Amino acid sequence: MANGGFLTGTPMSTLEPTALSSMEITSETISLQEPKDKQAVHQENLKYSPLVSYIMQRYYRAKEARYFDENRWLEAYRNFRGLYGPDVQFTATEKSRAFIKITKTKVNAAYAQITEVLFADNRFPIGVEPTPKPLGIEANVSFDPQAAPQGTPGPAGQPQTAPTGPQVSATIARPSILASLGPLEKTLEPIKDKLVPGVISTPTSVTFSPAAKAAELMDKQIRDQLEEAGATKSLRAFCFEFCLLGTGVFKGPVGKDKEYPKWDKTGKYTPEIKLVADVSHVSVWDAYPDPEARKPEEMEYFIQRHRMSKSQMRALKKRPLFRSQSIDDALSQGENYQEEYWETVLRDDKSEPGNERYEVFEFWGLVDSDIEDITGLEIPDEYKNMDEVQINAWVCNGQLLRLVYNPYTPVRIPFYIAPYEVNPYSIFGIGVGENMADTQLLMNGFMRMAVDNGVLSSNIVFEVNENNMKPGQDFEIYPGKVFITQGQPGQSIFANKFPNVTQECMLLFDKARQLADEATGMPSYSHGMSGVMSTGRTAAGMSMLMGAADKNIKAVIRNIDDYLLMPLGKALYAFNMQFNFQEDFVGDLDIVALGTDSLMRNEVRSQKILQFLQVTGNPMDAPWTKRAYLLEELAKSMDLDASKAVANQGEAMINAEIMKNLNMAQGIPPEGMQEGANPAAAPGVNDPTGTGGGNIAPGMAPGPGAQGNTGSGGGMNSAPQEQPA
Repeated sequence: MANGGFLTGTPMSTLEPTALSSMEITSETISLQEPKDKQAVHQENLKYSPLVSYIMQRYYRAKEARYFDENRWLEAYRNFRGLYGPDVQFTATEKSRAFIKITKTKVNAAYAQITEVLFADNRFPIGVEPTPKPLGIEANVSFDPQAAPQGTPGPAGQPQTAPTGPQVSATIARPSILASLGPLEKTLEPIKDKLVPGVISTPTSVTFSPAAKAAELMDKQIRDQLEEAGATKSLRAFCFEFCLLGTGVFKGPVGKDKEYPKWDKTGKYTPEIKLVADVSHVSVWDAYPDPEARKPEEMEYFIQRHRMSKSQMRALKKRPLFRSQSIDDALSQGENYQEEYWETVLRDDKSEPGNERYEVFEFWGLVDSDIEDITGLEIPDEYKNMDEVQINAWVCNGQLLRLVYNPYTPVRIPFYIAPYEVNPYSIFGIGVGENMADTQLLMNGFMRMAVDNGVLSSNIVFEVNENNMKPGQDFEIYPGKVFITQGQPGQSIFANKFPNVTQECMLLFDKARQLADEATGMPSYSHGMSGVMSTGRTAAGMSMLMGAADKNIKAVIRNIDDYLLMPLGKALYAFNMQFNFQEDFVGDLDIVALGTDSLMRNEVRSQKILQFLQVTGNPMDAPWTKRAYLLEELAKSMDLDASKAVANQGEAMINAEIMKNLNMAQGIPPEGMQEGANPAAAPGVNDPTGTGGGNIAPGMAPGPGAQGNTGSGGGMNSAPQEQPA
């Protein structure tokens, strides 16, 4: 074990992804080799104790720095659950403890709107598309099946050339194009002599899109990985904390062995183990990013705090690069999990918690090249010329469970932090719960006042003059009660009723609720509140109000696109190119975040596309309309798979030719021709009856003997008779 057994192997940046499989890259080039001798493991752990201390110092530093944020999250959580915090003190006269959970209504409304937008296309909102001008691969290639290869003599002994058109090369033959076709190279091998770049605008041409094909293959690969990892469920959990606490944390992709059930022919269970890309939601309570970073890209390290049972700890032995003996040593020291103060609030059970869990810390981040001076460790020779290196380490009970260099190329920390509302001076964002904390406090106060006053004003307080009452009587009042008086006659019992100010309190409550609408940017009518007056009384007015309310959601969805979906999509692309490399994936591709795009795929968008198709559905506009694009967008707006619902150019031409031949075989005349009709007798363009040509108006009634007049007989309606020869 070279260099004291720290990290061995070749830097990941020098590895060729095509040369090694993912398991070879993971287990042979970056692993911390575990000594077989138990005593040697113990000695090695003692040597690495400075590194463990270094990681724990970073954890405690991040923990202390986020104390203020934890209190913000606790307040938002209490308002969501309807719990009063220790800072709320009730007076002796306050009998009501009512909590009006408007925060829960707003958070659930925001969560519902965001998830509806993100999953409007019934898929995880990440896509892959070719760049507008792909490099290293052709965007489009075409060929004319009726054209001959280069050098084939034409009728006059001249080389055959393609019909001239707006984007047609002078010569069809382009064998060199085949080298840049990517996933279509093998498919187009038989016709390589007829290929030209671009699009040929001839009736018999066929066009292929190599760049789009590569993007489609990568898109399917990523979608399959996300589906296997349960990414949709994880994203929903992310969105809930994102709305409530103002910050969502997502993790991935990370390599993980997954067991696929399989039985052989004899019925023996032989599961297949594959390395897959795993993504998951990380609770913001377990996330400890670099406290000095104000943006995710500024993070130098990230620590995830795990709460594991003994079974989960033992399961780590089956994962790549975990040190079995170190895990056993950590287990032998006993459970070490200590609840944080905020966990007591999150846990409804206020009894003394048990201690049957282990506290495990997962560290991803940079260490300086002078780590030898800090921890006493030796850096391998191939890394000594670097100023800093990225490592991944797992720590529990002072034991180093895993230690590897960051295996990803390009190097990245596989955690993503997205803010609901950006805080320019903190990596943590601001959520719905915090935005309406003050208005929630006001609503609770006004409602308690209204309830207490309603109770007081609904009862009668009695005043008794004891001088006029006979001593020894019971002053309990009930219907039919008789009191005995003495002395001078007069009223001895008086009933006092307190004024009712409930209406005034409720007006203040409604005003506070309106302020909550303003603070959160989510009007009450957008999540089902009835009784909307003024503009909202009409359908057009309500549509205008809903459109204005959607602007706030657009800004939130844009944050998800920028801080989560785009970097996660790029990480998945890099993961596949490094660990699941295939030649068919090679292309100049763009990762597309579909969150904001999904917001536009609604009924209004589909109506606009249909309207555009109707306006341009005439012979004059047809050459200027990209109908295939419009049909694809219309299919997407209707939650259909555009690749399955709409044929590409080549498929459309083939289908049209098949339909044409089928109709001819069945004796069906072309469209617009009636069976048995004489084409020469078809109405002309100038036919005044309006039954043909370009005239679609009713037209003018033809006079006697004119074209289109069917009258016969005498008088003015008789047609002129031909004179016999």
